[in-house]
Amino acid sequence: MSTVETDAQIINPEMPDVPPHAPSKINLKDYTKPSFDVETVHLDIKLFEDYAQVDSTLEMVRQTAGDIVLFGESLELLTITMNGKPLTTEDYQQEVGKLTIYNTPERATLDIQVRICPQTNTALEGLYMAGSGDDTMFVTQCEPEGFRKITFYPDRPDVLAIFTTRLEADKRYPTLLANGNLVEAGEVANEPDRHYAIWHDPTNKPSYLFACVVADLDVLTDSYTTSEGREVLLELYAKSADIDKCDVGMQALKDAMKWDEVNYGRAYDLDRYMIVAVSQFNMGAMENKGLNIFNTACVLSSPETTTDARSFSVKAIIAHEYFHNWTGNRITCRDWFQLCLKEGFTVYRDQSFSADQQSSAVQRIDDVATLRAHQFSEDAGPLAHPVRPESFVEINNFYTTTVYEKGAEIVRMIANTLGPDDFRKGTDEYFRRYDGQAVTVEDFLSALSITDDKIENFIDWYRQPGTPVVSGSQTYDSAAQTLTITLNQQTRHVKGFDAPKPLPIPVATALFDKDSGAIVAERMLLLDEATQTFVFENVASEPVVSLLRDFSAPVQLSYDYQDADLAFLLKHETNGFNRWQVTQMLVNRILLQGQGTKSSPGVYLEALAQTLPVLAADDAMLAARLLDIPSAQELASAISKDYDPVLVKEQRDGLYKQVADKLKGQWAELYNNLPIQSYEDSAEARGIRALRNVVLDMALTANVDDAADWAQQQYENASCMTERFGALKAMVNHQLVEADEYLADFYERFQANDLVIDLWFSIQAAADDVTPDMVKSLLTHTDFDWNTPNRVRSVISAFSSQPTVLWTAEGLEMYTGVIQKLDDANPVLASRLLQVLARWNTLAEPRRQMAHEQLIDLQKNVSSKHVLESLESVLGAANS
Repeated sequence: MSTVETDAQIINPEMPDVPPHAPSKINLKDYTKPSFDVETVHLDIKLFEDYAQVDSTLEMVRQTAGDIVLFGESLELLTITMNGKPLTTEDYQQEVGKLTIYNTPERATLDIQVRICPQTNTALEGLYMAGSGDDTMFVTQCEPEGFRKITFYPDRPDVLAIFTTRLEADKRYPTLLANGNLVEAGEVANEPDRHYAIWHDPTNKPSYLFACVVADLDVLTDSYTTSEGREVLLELYAKSADIDKCDVGMQALKDAMKWDEVNYGRAYDLDRYMIVAVSQFNMGAMENKGLNIFNTACVLSSPETTTDARSFSVKAIIAHEYFHNWTGNRITCRDWFQLCLKEGFTVYRDQSFSADQQSSAVQRIDDVATLRAHQFSEDAGPLAHPVRPESFVEINNFYTTTVYEKGAEIVRMIANTLGPDDFRKGTDEYFRRYDGQAVTVEDFLSALSITDDKIENFIDWYRQPGTPVVSGSQTYDSAAQTLTITLNQQTRHVKGFDAPKPLPIPVATALFDKDSGAIVAERMLLLDEATQTFVFENVASEPVVSLLRDFSAPVQLSYDYQDADLAFLLKHETNGFNRWQVTQMLVNRILLQGQGTKSSPGVYLEALAQTLPVLAADDAMLAARLLDIPSAQELASAISKDYDPVLVKEQRDGLYKQVADKLKGQWAELYNNLPIQSYEDSAEARGIRALRNVVLDMALTANVDDAADWAQQQYENASCMTERFGALKAMVNHQLVEADEYLADFYERFQANDLVIDLWFSIQAAADDVTPDMVKSLLTHTDFDWNTPNRVRSVISAFSSQPTVLWTAEGLEMYTGVIQKLDDANPVLASRLLQVLARWNTLAEPRRQMAHEQLIDLQKNVSSKHVLESLESVLGAANS
């Protein structure tokens, strides 16, 4: 049979070759309901050695005038009947990506048989083969439009149906899973080497939530009794060698189920909840109803093989996918423009869950650091788009930090504006009103506004691209004892969109007494005009103002602070996040001198030296974060032109060295006060390990005597991966003579563990002394696998964190070569790697011209709509 071709081609031996065509743009304003809805779906998927046969029965009912329109890609149509009558080519038209059936009655039963080839599906969408040999498994990824690669279907999120799925395969694949509850399983009649399983999902769902797995997996089982008294079987499937790394995930699942009941009143609704770990997966995880598919990196965890950061991420991602059961599954999106509706709300929910599992201040720091490093950069460049886009060619390109993280920040602003009681009333109304429906952002805001109709004004946050800049100043009247704060907001005009309007911006504010350091007033200010003044009365003396506490809005703050004010807040702030935020403000003032800032490092270094030792004894995790220096990506996002990666790195490394030298006399004492102990998974223990790794790196930077010995001893005596990897990373980045020896030892210890070897690849690709040739060597290593996204990212994404090498002719040629190679095989991954290059137009010459020429060359050598759409936006920066 024909092999899978490009994403937009239907394979049919009866059809002539279809010439390539420019993909069309889809617009939000053009939304219309489908002409037919689907009530029930019966799927029969038979997997054979080199293909799969899919029989589907669709019970359809008319909604509006029009023909039945089904989507399908990479399918070989074998037979099609309607209401028992075989259809001929006169009854339907088959085009690229679409099948239209004419003269349809009000109700129709469609029986369709197709053949697909999951064994050659490298795009990892639809049904595809992952792994090889004894580790082979077949798995689905249907969000956003992968189901159309399984069978012809109205593959859109506003078509909700009841699914019954029969899976049939050789018995060498004993694990047969699909959504819902198991109805029947057994041996295929007259075929003793084959077996089947039938699954029924009683809840209406869109096709993007369909999932099935055919594999040979072990399973960890547990149970949970919901607040409604339902006994739920919990199952976590993985390869036998990995089943011992599933306990963390299982506990996280139970914790999430309990948390959702307590905080949102949401109980689970099926008798079974399954999670499957897959090594080859483009996403982090997928919330398919009752059958979550997880990237192994996002579900497997053990102290010996997983860092604290990754282990904590496992818990957050498991919670995220579970929370989707209500915010995404039970209530889903009307169309893909509403992606932020399910993702933004669910990210906010998983962030809140995570804040309850560790220091809420550190969780907020982590969330905001991600937002600033990635989403602010997105907003500042040619890929800027609203949280709810207005058009797209390929929806996969809009699984972005803007949709997810900025979407979560909008929900957080609404929650803070309403307060906990009214926010809970609003979410209860949302679940009550829209359960079982496919809805829009407007529907969400309508439900949340039942106690405050101003909430509907937050719609402009969804419509308008760009990061607002909030600036301001203060005046104090000693006679009247009043403080007046004047705030302004301004958002850059993004080409192709209307001029930006003032947005509702909650600004959490506290006034600190300069003498005592105590808070004398607190208020949530709502800035919803271009310029506003806010007056505080009965203020006995001029205070120090703390703004945007806990990052109450996703904006950039430019307040008329003196360095001494920020140093004061570093010492006296009671909000842990804001202590970190003022250190970041001080650091940015120092590092972005050419962008209108003017600060010397003295005030910052002195305040840090006074604060760190005290905080280290009280909150080690927060102390570790106070030593953060913004990443190269975050610093670059603040530079609009003539960006010189070498100069930025020199300035950043120089400040880091100044911090290390300023506290040189303290590193030995701090490190010795953080001894390696037996492993414990607690917030306090994780904080100690994080601070120890930071102190080790600082000590090596300051050339502290014996620091190199500390690194070797920590590696050899480590109780967990966080300690061992932290030591190895320090040795590699500081180019210690022993680094190669320890890299070899690390590989030898963990060569059988794919996720740990991903760390081994990444530490070398992100090293300070990395070269394009070193990366090319990694790409040809025996253990490198182009078909495993985790492995590709471990090298290529790690390399992109070194802009001084990326933005060279050799570095960019190597990087774009990878994108070109992946364009056919995995265009989703290729497009996401390409988006890293979006800020090329801010480079100083001659790098800018070099980058432009290489991107033009890339455009001539790629064909997927994923990469072409991203390239069109990226190259459009030249004219913006």
